Amino acid sequence: MYGSPARSRVTAVLGPTNTGKTYLAVERMLGHRSGMIGFPLRLLARENYDRIVAVKGAGKVALVTGEEKIVPPNPSWFVCTVESMPLDRPVAFLAVDEIQMAADPERGHVFTERLLHARGLEETMFLGADTARPLIRALVPGVEFIARPRFSSLTYTGPQKVTRLPPRSAVVAFSVAEVYRIAELVRRQRGGTAVVLGALSPRARNAQVAMYQEGEVDYLVATDAIGMGLNMDVRHVAFSALRKFDGRNPRPLTSGEVAQIAGRAGRHMNDGTFGTTAEVPGMDPELVQSIEEHSFEPLPSLFWRNASLDFSSLKALANSLEIRPPHPGLIRAREGEDQEVLATLSRDEEIARVATTRDRIGLLWDVCQVPDFRKTLTDGHARLLGQIYKHLVSPQGRLPADFVADQIERLDRTEGDIDALMARIAATRTWTYVSHRAGWLENPAEWQERSRAIEDRLSDALHERLTHRFVDKRAATLVRRLRDGGELLGAVTLAGTVLVEGEQVGCMTGFRFEPEAVGVGEDAKPLMAAAQRVLRGDIGARVARFAAVPDAELGLDPEGRILWQGAPVARLLPGTSPLSPRVETLPEELLEAHHREQIRTRCEAWLNETLRRRIGALLHLRDTVEGGSSVGGAVRGLAFQLAEWLGVVPRAAVRDQVAALTPEERKRLAALGLRIGIDSVWLQPLLNRRAARTRLLLWAIAAGRAADATLPTPPPDKAGWMAVEDDTLPPQAWAALGMRRVGSMAVRVDRLERLTAMLRAAARQGPFAATDAMAAAIGCPLAALEAALPALGYSARTQEDGTTVHAAERTERKRPPRRRRKPQETAAASTAPSAETPAEEPPVRAAKPRPPRPERPHSARRDPEDSPFARLRELTFRE
Repeated sequence: MYGSPARSRVTAVLGPTNTGKTYLAVERMLGHRSGMIGFPLRLLARENYDRIVAVKGAGKVALVTGEEKIVPPNPSWFVCTVESMPLDRPVAFLAVDEIQMAADPERGHVFTERLLHARGLEETMFLGADTARPLIRALVPGVEFIARPRFSSLTYTGPQKVTRLPPRSAVVAFSVAEVYRIAELVRRQRGGTAVVLGALSPRARNAQVAMYQEGEVDYLVATDAIGMGLNMDVRHVAFSALRKFDGRNPRPLTSGEVAQIAGRAGRHMNDGTFGTTAEVPGMDPELVQSIEEHSFEPLPSLFWRNASLDFSSLKALANSLEIRPPHPGLIRAREGEDQEVLATLSRDEEIARVATTRDRIGLLWDVCQVPDFRKTLTDGHARLLGQIYKHLVSPQGRLPADFVADQIERLDRTEGDIDALMARIAATRTWTYVSHRAGWLENPAEWQERSRAIEDRLSDALHERLTHRFVDKRAATLVRRLRDGGELLGAVTLAGTVLVEGEQVGCMTGFRFEPEAVGVGEDAKPLMAAAQRVLRGDIGARVARFAAVPDAELGLDPEGRILWQGAPVARLLPGTSPLSPRVETLPEELLEAHHREQIRTRCEAWLNETLRRRIGALLHLRDTVEGGSSVGGAVRGLAFQLAEWLGVVPRAAVRDQVAALTPEERKRLAALGLRIGIDSVWLQPLLNRRAARTRLLLWAIAAGRAADATLPTPPPDKAGWMAVEDDTLPPQAWAALGMRRVGSMAVRVDRLERLTAMLRAAARQGPFAATDAMAAAIGCPLAALEAALPALGYSARTQEDGTTVHAAERTERKRPPRRRRKPQETAAASTAPSAETPAEEPPVRAAKPRPPRPERPHSARRDPEDSPFARLRELTFRE
């Protein structure tokens, strides 16, 4: 209550943390017929409310916070947050905890107001740090001071790596990102940690603290939110930084703030330690001495804001908030969030038009004090409060149910990550606060229940996400067992799971042990030793199982590695030829020399069988040539080039060998699938996507580009062309794909032969236009074909009517000498199948003998001087 009753005793119980100040105040309050105590945090208010209810019963105790009100018909004791204390209700005892918060830039003016004016009828008690003593003495006449010594001592231990911190340690960071980083590290090294953030709801924070208190994890990573009132079994506090962002600017921590946080170490009679993480050089010796001896500089001033506001006009209200403090020990609070919102809403013409009476201006100020729990630092909160105010001053005078329902229901979603859930919880807390404002809603109890249920669901989901991300319960259990000492038992399952003491600590992927996140520090060494001991005894049986696996259980990845159960066990390296890559077992720590040889032998056998299934025609041609003593030199040379080019070779590269083939050799090669075209020589059975993928991999291995992710992907079997994206790819790579590059496209060699025949036939008739039939020969758009024709030797020109035609470019070409055939060879060639016939075209039948042409009479013969050859002699050509 406000005022200063003459018989009210005012005491200030001051001292460091862990002095029992709060316990003393609660006991004193319960000794009076009525009482009220204000705490700085909703969480602390709820914690002490539950304690008092357990002693006095729910009907005697009220809980009043901005987001929660539990008020029975006739309560005797009120447990509140400092901002929510119902001071219009007289009580015999009144207390305010953490009174040094009056020096806080954001909330300090509220604590200062309670210090100056809040009094109990019989006793008033202020609890806090001794740094506030001089200002309390100056501002509160007749105050009595009670000093409370700390129950246990605090000792500085210096910097330590996070991974070397002792169990039951709390690491304090000053940003959410830093909390996450440290928590991830602790999870990897120590199995897990609880996480406490200021943005957590009480339910989620209590769940995290309970997990720590019950020993499920040995570490806690938190912001400075743990600095007030969280009574836990913390033995060591480590600071990851000695600076913080205070909402406006980054600044060093004060000695009092460091002491408040460090004081969480050691509870009751148990001593505690404090220090820094290895990233922080250490604390200043003077700071350490002041913390260990609990000796600090007194607070220079307290923040104050005028509480006697003028609601006669918006301008008068703003001016009354700017009044200077009445005492030299007080300084005016910086502009608060509620003042900023007031200034924003006052500029709204619609609000300024209706906010003209004291009641409406007072209502606007009440709306401006709705907290922005999201701390978004945007105008979104002000816009929301503007909507709320306009509804409240409407003829209905309340918030419409559909408006509130729309705002709340969009928050009732439990999917998303940690940050998304915390943002929804913060927004829900705003509506919980609104639902507790008297007269703002129809059926406020219903909305309070709905918002509380949503907050609980979101809090449970948040606790689950935090635990899933930052706690590995299996690893934490193992680390605790390791500290107890003793031999650890292990085994490897048939599926490759590695177990130690019944817990999975890793798995075998191929012949490599992949440990899971059970720690790599000192605590994990016995664990890894037990796992290695088990694996060395099992590796021989694992290699034997691999040597007997069916071919179907092995595979080949795009980088040329042989896979077993999805894991690489060997790799292909360049060999004596592209068709003969070398197999090398991947080096693994567990494998001995004889193990590696067994693996290599099995992989070689699998590779040979796999290549025969995928590119058997090429291997058959190679083996036929190598195994036949009667094979001629031309066939041997042609087969060698085909092997080097992986089944497709430019005809220019084997022109001599093709010219030297006998009809019988051509017939045998045609039976093996060999086709001899104008531009290329190829094996028709290899022109499919599966074979192309294999041949491209063999080329990449031989060229040292097996890991090159830029290599093209073979087109589907029915596709006759593809766009060229890599200009640097050599002809051998396109040949491995069964293609030849033509300008900006690559065309399958058999389709290219068909197109070339059509183009030559058209060119013999003179300039020609590209047709859809020509494009269909390779399956490409007409425009793409026209762009590629210059690369095929056909230049383009535009005619007078605007159409584009093409003509063969004039080139000097020496034809190879024509081998004279013997009569018997000519006869045989007329009946034998030709290797030059493309796969898609039927074989050409032998021409029937024509009847002799009748001789024309001499009179019908052309004059020699008028013949075409005579006219050609008259023509002259420029160089």
